[in-house]
Amino acid sequence: MTDQTVAVAGTQPVGVERVISPRAVLFALSMGGFAIGTTEFAAMALLPNFAADLGVSEARAADAISAYALGVVVGAPVLAVAGARMRKRMLLIWLMLAFAVFNTLSAMAPSFGLFTASRFLSGLPHGAYFGVAALVAASVVPRNKRASAVSKVFVGLTIATTVGVPAASWLSQYIGWRAGFVLVGALSLATAVAVHLKAPRTPADPNADPLKELGALKNRQVLLTLLTGAIGFGGFFAVYTYIASTVKTTLGGSETEVALMLMIAGLGMMIFNLVMGHLADKAMNATAYIAFGGGIIVLTLFPLAVNYGFWAMGLVILFMGVLGGVSTVMQTRLMNVAGDAQQLAASLHHAAFNTANALGPFLAARAVDAGHGFPASGYVGAGLSAAGLVLFAITLWDARRTGIE
Repeated sequence: MTDQTVAVAGTQPVGVERVISPRAVLFALSMGGFAIGTTEFAAMALLPNFAADLGVSEARAADAISAYALGVVVGAPVLAVAGARMRKRMLLIWLMLAFAVFNTLSAMAPSFGLFTASRFLSGLPHGAYFGVAALVAASVVPRNKRASAVSKVFVGLTIATTVGVPAASWLSQYIGWRAGFVLVGALSLATAVAVHLKAPRTPADPNADPLKELGALKNRQVLLTLLTGAIGFGGFFAVYTYIASTVKTTLGGSETEVALMLMIAGLGMMIFNLVMGHLADKAMNATAYIAFGGGIIVLTLFPLAVNYGFWAMGLVILFMGVLGGVSTVMQTRLMNVAGDAQQLAASLHHAAFNTANALGPFLAARAVDAGHGFPASGYVGAGLSAAGLVLFAITLWDARRTGIE
């Protein structure tokens, strides 16, 4: 990828053009993904710690995790519409500053009630940030490179599962669980500075209209794409949520082995996110079929692999990352079909994926409660991936029927 030069009106002296480095822009945006991924996944890892310190059961403490997810679902559309007339660069900076403040408040919360409230507030900027960041990433590369650019923004989130979460867990052992949220606050401030320095200073769209953004809610292609992600990607979370329980209960593994398995999952997400982004630039629809089809196969193998021990399970967990390619494809597709509602549609993508984060574990829990054991989450995940594949086929059929594709 080569640097490109763009002239941004009103931000440079007359006759002077500002050089924009796509690599620098994508790195700055991925820093935000790293901060968001760290707080989202570390909160799950730190749950026993803050539950004990705040005097609640672990089951009750899970309400704070749900509060964050609810914040994402609420904040994505509200902030995307509210910020429709803002410069995207400034909107990203404000979102990251808010994320820094709310995560710092989480670290300072003296009671579980205030902690839960601060987690809800922390979730508000999540979806809007990723949605707007994806649009900015796509704007600094040629159209045929948009999917891989979006995947590079998301790679920050996947790296968080292999680096950020272990770092937060390590800090919690020596300083306390609050240090993990302070770390996220610092990362968010660093992101705001990086975006300020590197993001293109593109003027706000003078024709931007919050009512036009709301038009995404009437666009059938947008709704079908969101539904595909919300259900299909639920297969990933159905298994990911119960990795630790499977290692401990079924394999009799240690905390170290749990951490290693989660790092393998993060590595798989990172690798396949980049690979699938590259493939999507060449054949986006085929890439979605590969992601869903691969997910069906790999997740179906999960219960079988567990019977062969830790490393067999680890191999399946690594390749489970193929399903992660769905995120990049769905985000890019939303850009193609959203029309005048780009910002809202892109942000709703992350509300949909947080729905997947709730749906997958919920359905897998029903299988576990029915006595089938934690490995049965693989069958649930495979079923959700299959449903996603069918929904994507319906989405493409509808697009061709209406002449969109």
